[in-house]
Amino acid sequence: MRLQEFDYPLPSELIAQRPLPERDASRLLVLDRAAGAFQDRAFRELPQVLSPGDLLVFNNTKVFPARLLGRRRGATAQRIGKRNPAAREYLTAEVELLLTRQESEDVWQGLVHPGRKVRTGEVLIFGGGELEAEVIGRGEYGVRRIRLRAREGSIDAAIDRLGHVPLPPYIRRPDEPDDRETYQTVYAKVRGAVAAPTAGFHFTERVLRALAARGIETCEITLHVGLGTFQPVRTEHVEEHRMEAERFEVSESAAATTNRALEDGRRVIAVGTTSVRTLESAAREHSGRVVAGRGDTNLFIFPGFQFQVVRALLTNFHLPKSTLLMLVSAFAGRELILRAYQHAIAERYRFYSYGDCMLTV
Repeated sequence: MRLQEFDYPLPSELIAQRPLPERDASRLLVLDRAAGAFQDRAFRELPQVLSPGDLLVFNNTKVFPARLLGRRRGATAQRIGKRNPAAREYLTAEVELLLTRQESEDVWQGLVHPGRKVRTGEVLIFGGGELEAEVIGRGEYGVRRIRLRAREGSIDAAIDRLGHVPLPPYIRRPDEPDDRETYQTVYAKVRGAVAAPTAGFHFTERVLRALAARGIETCEITLHVGLGTFQPVRTEHVEEHRMEAERFEVSESAAATTNRALEDGRRVIAVGTTSVRTLESAAREHSGRVVAGRGDTNLFIFPGFQFQVVRALLTNFHLPKSTLLMLVSAFAGRELILRAYQHAIAERYRFYSYGDCMLTV
């Protein structure tokens, strides 16, 4: 399949820049795969849309302030366009580091911008020296392997003091203090994500109580969202794309709960594409039975994939040409998904991380 087949036009004003005042005030587009039909609902109606006995699987990863702004030690400022007096100063000393994957207590992988200028052996300084990052390896597309050192206290504490919420680039504003709470699900527990599993943003304690009262079961798995989820597809043919690995964990309890639902013929509903990839990864080598454990997954789901666990999917609306759009297209069919997106655009749904959501059944 060609990358162009997953493109669609979206008016920029439909890209949500901030969350709604109340999480569960978002809209819910219900897509019936068998009937090819849409229903416009409110997210607060989710307990009534679902059936008693359904199982919702949440990703409980927790976002940390992974975006660090600092300087390259020893670099100097230069000016672009010397012949143009109005040219702005380009501070080659300034650097942005997005931590993406932790390898050990002090060794990480991260994305550096501007990437071409930062070489192995350089040291990046944050907070006037509160935190230093030595570049110890170099990868493609701005990826670097780095060793962090905190002047005092733990590395995590320094990151929490100095870091910024890693809002996606289509949110065209700096992060704000409130984002530390709103760019996080209410059930986030396990620190390690550099982007949120945004399908979970809509849930509140009120909705969770209503789901329980309705007889809808829940369980939690973990996938630390990193480069694999949001890495752009750079190949013309979708099948040639390779996902970066992300860490996941499925507990004994979550595996047993999911397998019991499958054995009973009840629906397993993934909350977000990361839950889909975790469940399908955990069942891939075991004939559709979810097996507890932890590890890395680089599972890339695109049309033609055979789902073994997930029977329904709650997720936000995704970017054109993204692996996330390919995953939902694999689940519901590319043409039906693009038709649903056209409907959402016509009905002025809000798109992407802080936007509305879609339940595909």
